[in-house]
Amino acid sequence: MVNSPALVVLAAGMGSRYGGLKQMDPMGPNGETVLDYSVFDAIKAGFSKVIFVIREDFAESFQTTVGAKFVNQIEVAYAFQRLDDLPETYAVPQGREKPWGTSHAILAARDEIDRPFAVINADDFYGTDAYQQAANFLTREDSSSIKDRYALVGYHIVNTLSDHGAVNRGICKIDNGLLKGVEEVVEISRKDDNQIEGRGIAGNACLVEENVVVSMNLWAFPISFLTELMDHFTKFLAEHGTEPKSECYIPTVVDDLVNRGIADCYVLETSSSWFGVTYPEDKPHVVESIAALIKNGDYPTPLA
Repeated sequence: MVNSPALVVLAAGMGSRYGGLKQMDPMGPNGETVLDYSVFDAIKAGFSKVIFVIREDFAESFQTTVGAKFVNQIEVAYAFQRLDDLPETYAVPQGREKPWGTSHAILAARDEIDRPFAVINADDFYGTDAYQQAANFLTREDSSSIKDRYALVGYHIVNTLSDHGAVNRGICKIDNGLLKGVEEVVEISRKDDNQIEGRGIAGNACLVEENVVVSMNLWAFPISFLTELMDHFTKFLAEHGTEPKSECYIPTVVDDLVNRGIADCYVLETSSSWFGVTYPEDKPHVVESIAALIKNGDYPTPLA
């Protein structure tokens, strides 16, 4: 069903702060992972293909543990995020060990993306309604728009913090339902004085209001986004390609395209709750939250 959307799952990270492959860590009462619930929700919302962006060094384990569960329910594909997957005129600089960020991860799946698509993190729980909102957006035609149409599902930052360490978030500026800008803020945490503080992309310290809307990396794009993404990534390499730890973030790309008038990005309201696992200490909260959703009848158990 090429007219129905695909789900691109960014699962190449090993979870350095978490201490292991958190994408495969059981969270549900019958050994379900957060990713199991994500794919379950996506299938329910009408997604017809899932593309897992992973690393080759754990491909066999991932395919056996995760991907094999869904082969009879949805089209399953894999893409490898490789450090040397770069435009022809660029090479990996000396000292570079990690890939180039979330934009690079999407581009790793470019040969498998053959329909409108949503993007998620493998270790984040977004909720049933969030996937339905994304699917509705991706299957809705709008011939009146002369710009590309993107979307994100946004959450209030106060509902996305961890009690056990700092997090990174894309903070949104919204006007009449449209995204007007995204600023990547890193190392966000609640301080002793109860204020939320982080660092901007340039390293400057900044306070963050509790009611701001942030991107939790659930995006919705047309196929044409891949062309714009490759153009931006190539420019990024020209400016930052020799830096050993530079990363090209999805929010930064969208922000640039919105500011240049190439695209409109809609912020989709959702009734879903978000939670995720950044640190080992976050796991009990996730387990309890999933148990509460099951008790409420939102998910079957075992997850079918």
